[in-house]
Amino acid sequence: MSIQLGQTAPDFTAQTSQGEISFHEWLGNSWGVLFSHPKDYTPVCTTELGETARLKPEFDKRGVKVIGLSVDQLTNHAGWEADIKETQGTAVNFPIIADHDRKVSTLYGMIHPEADPSVTVRVVYVIDPNKKVRLSLTYPPSTGRNFAEILRVIDSLQLTDKHKVATPVNWQPGDKAIIVPSVSDADAKERFPQGWEAQKPYLRWVKV
Repeated sequence: MSIQLGQTAPDFTAQTSQGEISFHEWLGNSWGVLFSHPKDYTPVCTTELGETARLKPEFDKRGVKVIGLSVDQLTNHAGWEADIKETQGTAVNFPIIADHDRKVSTLYGMIHPEADPSVTVRVVYVIDPNKKVRLSLTYPPSTGRNFAEILRVIDSLQLTDKHKVATPVNWQPGDKAIIVPSVSDADAKERFPQGWEAQKPYLRWVKV
């Protein structure tokens, strides 16, 4: 199964390092980030989990819950978390799913048919409060994920959900956005009384 943007994120029940969860119930009205790891004690993922733990206050202030997934048993997770704390300097402060039966991995298309069927590919899903998948990223085993980029995309999604705008290339919070083409100039005057700069009729820059 391949998860497409805009689809409802599949619900599931699973054991995690912080107890059993029902995914949709656990998310509640929050945004969510679900990211998978091939297996415990992998070096690149060790750095990623440490960085995610360090960034948890940034996710919290955006109303985002983070959850990892690995295809090992809970007992393995405990030992790996100790290693992460020792090597990365931050204790894991979010749940890690113990997906030893591959049910969640299969549900979310995390087992690549051309890869080792015993491990997951490294995927990131961003899920909104309506349980819709808004971002999907797949990384090669050799490349660590960029969590600053994941936070940037969440900032963009939250901004563009609130206003009728899109964010341009390399956008960062505080930068100008673009009024979407479906908003007429007449509607834009009501939505953006501060005004905007039109480089082209279809390229209207606005500060929101």
